[in-house]
Amino acid sequence: MGSTTMFESVDIDKVSPMMQHYLQTKREYKDCILFYRLGDFYELFFDDAQVASKELELTLTGKACGLEERAPMCGIPFHAVDSYLTKLVSRGFKVAICEQTEDPKLAKGIVKRDVTRIVTPGTNLNMQSLEETKNNYIMSIIYTPDNIGISVADLTTGDYYLTEVENLRAAVDEIGKYSPSEIICNEAFNFSGIDIDELRNRLQIFINPLDSRYFDEDSCKKLLMKHFKVSSLIGLGIEDFPNGVVAAGALLQYLTDMQKSDISIITHIYPYLTSKFMLLDSSTRRNLELVETMRDKQKRGTLLWVLDKTKTAMGARMLRSFIEQPLIDKDEILLRQGAVDALVKNVITREEIREYLNPVYDLERLMSKIIFKTANPRDLLAFRNSIKMIPAIITALTDVKDNEALNKLFSELDPLTDIYELIDQAIVEEPPLTIRESGIIKEGFDKDIDHFREAGTNGKGWLAKLEDEEKENTGIKSLKIKYSNVFGYSFEVTNSFKDKVPDYFIRKQTLANAERYTTPKLKELEDTILNAQDKLNNLEYEMFCKIRDSIALEINRIQSTAKAIALLDVYASLAYVAEKNHYVKPVINDKGVINIKNGRHPVVEKMLDSADMFISNDTYLDNKKHCISIITGPNMAGKSTYMRQTALIVLMAQIGCFIPAEKADICVVDRIFTRVGASDDLGSGQSTFMVEMNEVANILRNATPNSLLILDEIGRGTSTYDGLAIAWAVTEHISNRKILGAKTLFATHYHELTELEGKMDNVNNYCIAVKENGDNIVFLRKIVKGGADKSYGIQVAKLAGVPDMVIDRAKEIVAELTDNDITEKVQAIARDSKGDKKVKVQHYDDVDIDQMSLFDTVTDEDVLKRLQEIDITTLTPMDALNTLYKLQSDLKNRWKN
Repeated sequence: MGSTTMFESVDIDKVSPMMQHYLQTKREYKDCILFYRLGDFYELFFDDAQVASKELELTLTGKACGLEERAPMCGIPFHAVDSYLTKLVSRGFKVAICEQTEDPKLAKGIVKRDVTRIVTPGTNLNMQSLEETKNNYIMSIIYTPDNIGISVADLTTGDYYLTEVENLRAAVDEIGKYSPSEIICNEAFNFSGIDIDELRNRLQIFINPLDSRYFDEDSCKKLLMKHFKVSSLIGLGIEDFPNGVVAAGALLQYLTDMQKSDISIITHIYPYLTSKFMLLDSSTRRNLELVETMRDKQKRGTLLWVLDKTKTAMGARMLRSFIEQPLIDKDEILLRQGAVDALVKNVITREEIREYLNPVYDLERLMSKIIFKTANPRDLLAFRNSIKMIPAIITALTDVKDNEALNKLFSELDPLTDIYELIDQAIVEEPPLTIRESGIIKEGFDKDIDHFREAGTNGKGWLAKLEDEEKENTGIKSLKIKYSNVFGYSFEVTNSFKDKVPDYFIRKQTLANAERYTTPKLKELEDTILNAQDKLNNLEYEMFCKIRDSIALEINRIQSTAKAIALLDVYASLAYVAEKNHYVKPVINDKGVINIKNGRHPVVEKMLDSADMFISNDTYLDNKKHCISIITGPNMAGKSTYMRQTALIVLMAQIGCFIPAEKADICVVDRIFTRVGASDDLGSGQSTFMVEMNEVANILRNATPNSLLILDEIGRGTSTYDGLAIAWAVTEHISNRKILGAKTLFATHYHELTELEGKMDNVNNYCIAVKENGDNIVFLRKIVKGGADKSYGIQVAKLAGVPDMVIDRAKEIVAELTDNDITEKVQAIARDSKGDKKVKVQHYDDVDIDQMSLFDTVTDEDVLKRLQEIDITTLTPMDALNTLYKLQSDLKNRWKN
């Protein structure tokens, strides 16, 4: 939001009392757009009005407020505020809501108003604006020289985590994992070297640096202990995360400040070590298309799209977190796997559970609305209808209680019978939309409500009965009960019967030929009838709030049950997908082996019209003789699909899922790295090749022997010599067990790298089978042993529809350019790889290793000899240019060396 100077320049003494209060409030919340409640509208003035009218496409008007010129103004109906609020917040604005805090009817002078909450992207509680299957996380980061403290929360579900990481790259990985809509941070984080513009502009994260007071260690500790009602941090299990504690405390204080209330939705804090989960950097998440596609940012076409057959929003969010945080603890993987297996084998029980889950609403977010007092009667009915299914779910689970994980869920599910009965007995089946209307509470639940409701419907009958009684008592047969707007209800007696009026009749009004009287009983009845609707509305509102607050007190029981339902939903979804897609349970080994038989790409096979169209393939990798698989073959043949397929199968195994294969024996990997394609990042001055090299550097510096590396076309963004040299050197580095020795699939068009098989004992060649028929080719999409000796680039160009004239000319040029210099040199180097032609190269961890020199140096004599051998009388112009280019390239490489 830009600087707001207009309201600051106003002389507050010259404006009306209402505008004085507005300006005082606005100056207290300078960094916010202020929604100021006036009757049925939220009004915006001065700079806020100008900004909002533009952003929200509202008509800009003016208001006379004592100044020479009218103050710019625009307004929003209070009943439609959520949509406007969400639009502003999604564009990075903070919005302060200033409400009327007293009944205007009872106010003396100006109605009291105060800011009741501040809304930011990470504190937006408007459920209609949030994606129901995705958490709305807000992240707190404190950067220090020692490490980085991180805390994450979701106000709509009550999730609250903290951890610590060692460096900025690890912090970026955590940001990528949670995809927060907002980050609060200390000032040091802004100057840490992190790319703030990248976070703001590309990732659409609202960055909010806070005052140092938020990150005071003592204050943060005290706040956490007070909130969770403990005497020390040991009781929370977070004492070993000092900076994480500060980040969590700052986040809790910020949420409290924004909501202007106690954050009782947060009942637990969960510390975690990043090393407990498989680490996936942003490139890997993007390349594997785990939860959104690279091109369209859509769910369809992702792993989440394939696996998500959950019935509840809670389950969908939990499944997403499983995919984004695969496990690396074998026992935990097997625990999940066992639950999925039990539900695969017990089809009837699983489908029964899924049927019971179908009507269950989002208990977590409904609970958030109850806690923050925004739940309406229909929300409570949705809550009731959801918990109505829990007893049936518990009964169904008895059939699979022999499984450890499912038995644990059985014990954690609370039927919440008392809450169900409370709502069922109190709330009518079709209540009004708003809680200020009557007609919410069932008849018979509260006698006072019943009394005033009866007054509204039976008032005339009560009056007629009283009239008959008084006729009988007084003997005045013409006595009638009359009503006037001024005097209300009264007994009217004509003058001819005045002498029969009893003493307890109190004169109220004199008419030309009659007198009007009241009695204590009539006065009481009048009060009941005339105020029945207002009193009924107030009583029903108070009773609804009482019911809502009583449910809020059971938050721990409800949240625990909601998490259990979500987890059961995930298990049932994974089991359903396993059966429908013919997935198998993988064996999880400790041998460092990935052995997949007839594996399939989970997404690609679902995108095809028929599953039979997908060609399955084997994968075998270990840390010994099958460490690196070099895969050659033409573009479009399926190399990238095959490699991504392997990565996805491993990831699926580590979330406890069954996998698309005939069978598999898979070890636990600590990280999956992918280097698949690249694009320019011109905004930061980085070319395609620079982006590629940044990704390669990240992999080589952070991979371990337990990582899985997926490398697709390293070195293609530069000259043939440089690119081949880089690809060769990277392969050497990975294959060296003293340095890395990670399991790697390496697809390349540099066929020269196939020379490494046999020269390095852990490198193996594979290629994509291709069937040739003249100039035409058919991709068989089968991975076979051996290396390709052709790229089939021209054939692929022909398949793509490149004009025949261009194809024919390309063939001529290939024929003219083809020579075996590079291949011969590579073969010579490979033959000499165990000889003397070696150089010392300094590597990242100060380890000296041997690395072979890739190219011999071109001498002057070589160039002169080749010039002497050229018969210029036979050269075409193109031949001459190609020869000159070749000689010049050789000399340039000689000068570089």
